[in-house]
Amino acid sequence: MKIFKINESIKKKTINIIGTRGIPASHGGFETFAEKLSLYLVKKKWVVNVFCQEFGKSKPSKMKWNGINLIRIPVNFKGPLSTIIYDFKSALISSHIKGLCLTLGYNTAIFNIFQKFKKQKNIFNMDGIEWKRDKWNFFIKVWFYLNQNIAAILGDHLIADNPHIKNFITNKYNKKKISMIPYGAEKITKPNKNILSKFRLKPKKYSIVIARPEPENSILEIVESFVSKKRNHQLVIFGKFEPTKNTYHKKILAVSNSEVIFVGAIYQKKVLSTLRHYCKLYIHGHTAGGTNPSLVEALGSGCAILANNNKFNKWTLGKNGFYFRNKKQCGSQFDILLDKDLKIYAKKNYKRFLKKFQWKYILQNYEKLFLKILS
Repeated sequence: MKIFKINESIKKKTINIIGTRGIPASHGGFETFAEKLSLYLVKKKWVVNVFCQEFGKSKPSKMKWNGINLIRIPVNFKGPLSTIIYDFKSALISSHIKGLCLTLGYNTAIFNIFQKFKKQKNIFNMDGIEWKRDKWNFFIKVWFYLNQNIAAILGDHLIADNPHIKNFITNKYNKKKISMIPYGAEKITKPNKNILSKFRLKPKKYSIVIARPEPENSILEIVESFVSKKRNHQLVIFGKFEPTKNTYHKKILAVSNSEVIFVGAIYQKKVLSTLRHYCKLYIHGHTAGGTNPSLVEALGSGCAILANNNKFNKWTLGKNGFYFRNKKQCGSQFDILLDKDLKIYAKKNYKRFLKKFQWKYILQNYEKLFLKILS
């Protein structure tokens, strides 16, 4: 493969960001993070190279976006194979560009052997514990497990976004090269109330679920518990449902009633933040992962939150969240919370967001870590 090179002064602070589909971010937590971090570092006089996946047969190319070098890597395949090929090319090409490497996720960490050969400092954001997710089959779980261990060996430093992820990693690997830096979100200061009318919603008369419709996100349990009785309240569910292709999606739609509204996959930030801000409850059914981006965004939107009762969610929310372990508990929480004034809990959640999850502090911590590793 012909190596694509960046003609930038190596005297400057340089970082290569790989592992995402690229920026500008259209959706996805890692893409949003990569965009926020890149824009921040450029203002701090870093040379920032972000690798971006494209479809096609052309050669890799470079373009500028807000002072950031977007390294466009075409891949003439679709589906999981395209991601694997893209990650391979990104790891190989980035290893030939002088500077620090930040790898977001470890799913193809084996390819980062190129960084090791080139003696390029490489930091892994370890994301969640992917191999424990129920949605993967045995072979995918083995692949993720092996690559998690490879990342721990090849990485010069590991970042966990939740203290329970850090504890898990620390129990297995060298704790001296592990840091905990959570995910961030923007605070919502000017929600557009007019957006509600487009969905025929009224403030505090609806609750929302924003998640991929997968079993590990408890969508079926949430819907079943909600429709167990008439609520005089609306449950708004975001996400792409394909009942003709997916039996789980079909089950969710089958048990729903007229009080459950499916609005599809929506990625416009203003729409999402406004609907979060005016909801009665934000419902977070994720059973796995670390500091989930959508949960942090709910904190930043000033939501009262009902979440699955697991250690990752409980650390993110602290003392002011409401929790459920199963369908019965979820229904009981609906019975209580939909008739309760939740303003005080929403305010406390927002205060927790301001204290722990603002981007400006999180990005500062990333830069401090980068400078320490480069020194």
